[in-house]
Amino acid sequence: MSKIVDIMTEKCPICGEGHVFKKKGNPLLFRMPKMNIECSVCSHKFEKEPGYFYGAMYVSYGLTILEIAPIFLLSRLFIKDYIATIAIVGLSAFLLSTFNFRKSRMVWIYMFDGGKRQVEN
Repeated sequence: MSKIVDIMTEKCPICGEGHVFKKKGNPLLFRMPKMNIECSVCSHKFEKEPGYFYGAMYVSYGLTILEIAPIFLLSRLFIKDYIATIAIVGLSAFLLSTFNFRKSRMVWIYMFDGGKRQVEN
């Protein structure tokens, strides 16, 4: 359960204390999240090699589907116009983009580095 909490709070997979992101980003201001290069506590390097996070795009796609499907279904209950439904879905995807960016990278990091947690003495 602590790994899920660490993913949601964006903590380092090795020490569980340092923050992975220094800026969360804001889709309304067109600002993407900024990652730290390494953990400020244990110096764990987050991006192993160029292209390391390409696989996180698949995780982001899955998260987007999990978010958009209920939004689509709920909007269809209240709004019968397809254009309005598509607009709601598109706006929701846009507003959730930085959240999905951060969480998909966190899941990706924990898939490969989450089992290397240092045990406290």
